[in-house]
Amino acid sequence: MSDCQGSAQREIGIDRKVAFLGTSAPYPERPSRVERIETHFSWVFLTDRYVYKLKKPLRGEGFDFSSSEARRRNAEAEMRLNRRLARDVYLGVVPLTIEAGRDLAIAGPGVAIDWLVKMVRLPAARMLDYRLTCEDWHRADICALADRLARFFATARRVNIRAPAYLARFRAECRESRRALQSSGGPELQHAAQYVVRRIEAFVYCRKHLLLQRLDEGRFVEGHGDLRPEHVCLGPVPQIIDCLEFRADLRFLDPVHELAFLTMECERMAAHSIGRVLFGRYRLRTNDSPAPVLINFYKTIGALIRARIAILHLQESPVRDRTKWPKRAAEYLAIATRTAQHLDR
Repeated sequence: MSDCQGSAQREIGIDRKVAFLGTSAPYPERPSRVERIETHFSWVFLTDRYVYKLKKPLRGEGFDFSSSEARRRNAEAEMRLNRRLARDVYLGVVPLTIEAGRDLAIAGPGVAIDWLVKMVRLPAARMLDYRLTCEDWHRADICALADRLARFFATARRVNIRAPAYLARFRAECRESRRALQSSGGPELQHAAQYVVRRIEAFVYCRKHLLLQRLDEGRFVEGHGDLRPEHVCLGPVPQIIDCLEFRADLRFLDPVHELAFLTMECERMAAHSIGRVLFGRYRLRTNDSPAPVLINFYKTIGALIRARIAILHLQESPVRDRTKWPKRAAEYLAIATRTAQHLDR
């Protein structure tokens, strides 16, 4: 980074960038309006036809977006990885620039001070979370999704994980989840988390052969890592967006883990029969028949992690929607508790 770019980056804070990108004037397509959405890691700007994502200058365990160069590298990784499952959605990485007169621009002639991931805006009515909310999902759509994922897993990069490291991953997730919920959750959340953690740890100790068999069979791939209904656009060829681009280790997983996680998220939205359709089609397409108890284990650990992520929102500054996150954590822990009861069968 040049001295000029470094100086400009220090002087242009995230608030000014968000204010600038929240208006219609900067965009070449001249949208009728711009919607702003704040997530934990990003600001997202939705125009009539496109989506522009700006990473926050954050740093944490396993990621560092604190510099413009780091955000550029991450944007390029996000583009490359997401094109695996949504090639026509991810259009490119676009610079946010500043000129000598202190004017910001999207892809202007000035110095690049930040980077935007540009995407096609997908129709809200085709997103899986919308369909679940409206109770308007169809078996054919879920079969098409399972087919798409089965093809993806069949061609995805195979990864090797050492058995001790793999088992340690689950124990670490339990430890971090227990700590987060003890720190920020109320007594009911703490009690539920303790129960779930004990059941997960017992499964890893007593039935680790089921987990290690998946490793021995070479099932593990570089997957999506965050397969939730809001990331799935249904259609004859489903588009799956927003993979977990900044933590390769969390993308290295068992395909059944990914499907179990999506099933769990659908169950939170009261779509309890999607898992049967999803796994039934997956088995048909792959001849992979995981034990039901393994699916329950993956659902349990996924729900526990999502409960942790929810409650950690209370440690943000400022906290967005303080009442939402304990309720969301309780929803996930209810699922984790229910599925954990089946881990000894």
